[in-house]
Amino acid sequence: MDEAEFRVLCITTLSPQDVQAFKEAIHNDYYFEMFIDDLPMWGYIGEIVGEHVLLGEVEGSKTYLYTHLHFKLGYNKGRIVSAELSTRADLKYDITNDKVSHPVKFTYSVAFEASNLEWKDRFKDIHETRFLPKSFEIHWLSIINSFVLVLLLTAFLTIIMMRVLKNDLSRYMEVDDEALDEEESGWKLIHGDVFRFPERSALFCAMYGAGIQLLCASFFLLTLALGGIVSTTRRGSILAGIVVLYCLTSFIGGYVSSRMYRRMGGKNWVKNTCLTATVFPLPVIIVFGYVNTIAWAYRSTQALPAGTVALIAALYLLLSFPLTLLGSIMAKHLTEPNFNAPTRTTKVQRQIPSEIPWFKQKWFQVMIAGFLPFSAIYIELNYIFASIWGHQIYTLFGILLFALVLLVIVTSFITIALLYFQLAREDHKWWWTTFVNGGSTGIFIFVYSWFYYFHRSDMKGILQGSFYFGYMFIISYAFFLLLGACSFGSSLLFVRAIYSRLKID
Repeated sequence: MDEAEFRVLCITTLSPQDVQAFKEAIHNDYYFEMFIDDLPMWGYIGEIVGEHVLLGEVEGSKTYLYTHLHFKLGYNKGRIVSAELSTRADLKYDITNDKVSHPVKFTYSVAFEASNLEWKDRFKDIHETRFLPKSFEIHWLSIINSFVLVLLLTAFLTIIMMRVLKNDLSRYMEVDDEALDEEESGWKLIHGDVFRFPERSALFCAMYGAGIQLLCASFFLLTLALGGIVSTTRRGSILAGIVVLYCLTSFIGGYVSSRMYRRMGGKNWVKNTCLTATVFPLPVIIVFGYVNTIAWAYRSTQALPAGTVALIAALYLLLSFPLTLLGSIMAKHLTEPNFNAPTRTTKVQRQIPSEIPWFKQKWFQVMIAGFLPFSAIYIELNYIFASIWGHQIYTLFGILLFALVLLVIVTSFITIALLYFQLAREDHKWWWTTFVNGGSTGIFIFVYSWFYYFHRSDMKGILQGSFYFGYMFIISYAFFLLLGACSFGSSLLFVRAIYSRLKID
């Protein structure tokens, strides 16, 4: 490997506007980030010597712009395993009172040294840099704290639900058959309506299948990342991995959706399949088309080239859609058109009581169902936002997998608890309600993204705003489908379990 002791990078003339921009960046402690073979390096733009700050103005000091960068690269078996960047104090340019244009020479040097660090461990000490917060211990403590809170919450809900249901069922079983009708009340009274299928069942099944597909793709991605199969440090590898895994798991989405639709007695199989194949990709295509058009208009490097767009379209048309169709066909032929409900559905639908307290209304339940799971992942969400929009390296995928499991569990428990209260007030339209209650965490994530944009990030303008809010909408919508599907699945098991215990002729 050839070293460079001292080489001229360029000689450029800085205008007064350039000098002023550099001064503002130096006074605000801006730093830059570079990558060598995906290894990040950070450095300050310049320094202030003799600084005395008074009422926001820098007085009696000199501002210097660094003009030389020294790269120290460690290698092992012909591969770069470490990268450090430093500056030389004797090579800097005084821009304190520079009001006219002057040529400035920028230089660099490179040194190589042998290292015992293995290639697989080259990101091991990346969090020890002074440019990143020392938050690894805080990260773990926050996750443990969230886990304890979720454990207490689920145990609390489980004990309450078991005692309440046990008392309900005990009173119900003690009633004589002749007096059974007089004693029915609450959730027991609507046993003839609780398995009445929801409106727009084709769309419901499509969203359920898409949510299960996203859940499987997320677990596969995190598992592969933990196993080192998907690179967690190479830029774009995570995004490419989720695109490929989503296409490969399309079979699961098509099968789950078609199977549920078939059991509900659905007749329009083609409509259900098309909805399953487009319920998530279609919003993604619309948002991506808008964002990429803005990037092309601004000639941004964030715009995907036509070749990459064509490749993604080919993956969907030649892989994702055919697998969705294959899964739907298999479910159609392997599933019996029978829901096997533990109770019979009456022909006449029972009227739902209209007068209910405000704290039992659906909008309040959505607030509760979304806020509690969101509070369990709030700390982890900060790190994810900093990684995606702050260009920081995220390597703790084990914690992320644990947080996802935690999120699914607490969302399911909260939804089941709210479902019991809904059934107790004789409201049998629980299908869409449980899906929306579970998915409401995605709404909270999108609301939090607004707070993060205006109060935590330095982003501004049409280009950055379009990318940020466009992609955050897609991420929030994905969480809505994923958690909604998990909540409905667990709620369906709960409803089957409690109504299978009733003595109904």
